[in-house]
Amino acid sequence: MGGSPVRSDAILQSGSREHVVFAIKWGASAIQIIGYTATGFGWTPWNLYLFLAGVLGWFAVGALWNDKALMLVHLVALIAMIAGMTNS
Repeated sequence: MGGSPVRSDAILQSGSREHVVFAIKWGASAIQIIGYTATGFGWTPWNLYLFLAGVLGWFAVGALWNDKALMLVHLVALIAMIAGMTNS
């Protein structure tokens, strides 16, 4: 019994964070799939709005996981999309 006891609120907070990440990553994935569908059907500009939401969602997942590669690729995608939208 030399270790410190595990606090139940720490477990709950950890579980809650995992649930939030799970919801964001699957929500963002579904939104991006709908964005691909919108592109296929020519539903402009809705496809861009969907992609923006998906990219922001995956950037948030990268931030929550402290995954710099995931954050970088989605930050670059976000900047490219915004630049393209403002120049068209």
